[in-house]
Amino acid sequence: MKLYYHPLSGHAHRAHLFIGLLGLEAELVLVDLMKAEQRAEDFLAKNPFGQVPVLEDEGQFFPDSNAILVYLAKRYGKGKWLPEDPAGAANVQRWLSVAAGEIAGGPAAARIMILFQRPGNVDEAIARAHRILPLVDAQLAKGHWIAAAEPTIADVALYSYIARAPEGNVDLSGYTNVNAWLARVEALPGFVPFVKSPEGLAA
Repeated sequence: MKLYYHPLSGHAHRAHLFIGLLGLEAELVLVDLMKAEQRAEDFLAKNPFGQVPVLEDEGQFFPDSNAILVYLAKRYGKGKWLPEDPAGAANVQRWLSVAAGEIAGGPAAARIMILFQRPGNVDEAIARAHRILPLVDAQLAKGHWIAAAEPTIADVALYSYIARAPEGNVDLSGYTNVNAWLARVEALPGFVPFVKSPEGLAA
C-alpha cells in the first residue's frame, strides 16, 4: 500500500490518519505541491484531477480523500467505521459532505490562504468557519462522536482541518464540545498527528 501525499494537506492527513487508526502500514510517497508535481504526467495518470491524496492498493489507485476513507473502511474496517444500515450510512455521508463542503470552504480555505499565501477573502472563509463550527459543536453535545455512538470515517474526515483551524485565524476556544472531541480523536489507538504550522492564531 502506498499513499501519495503532502504533509501540509489536510485531505492527505485524513487518509494517513485513517490508515493509522486501522493499524495498517503504507509507504508514504511525497508529492511536492510547491513544485507542482501533482500536475506531472505520471501523477495525472494516477489522478487526472491532479490532487493529493491518492491511495495505491493491490494494483488500484484511489483518489479523493473521502473516497479513500470509504474504500479503507469497506476493505479493512472489519465492519466498523462505516455503518451498514441505511440510516447509519446516511448519517456518515451527511458529515462527509460537510467535510467536503462547509469545512473545505471555511476553516480549510482560511488556513490555505494564510499558510500558502493564496489569494482570497480570508474574512469570508473565517465567517463560514464560524457558521459551521457551532453546528458541529451542537452535534457533539449529543454524543462523543459526530455520526454514531462509535467513531466513524465522518470523525476522520472532519478532524484534520478543524484541528488546524487556528492556523487560519479561526478561534476554537468557544467550542467546548469540539475541543473535547479533538482530544478524543487524538486519544484513539493508532492516531497519526497532523503537522503543526506556526501561522495565524497558532503562531
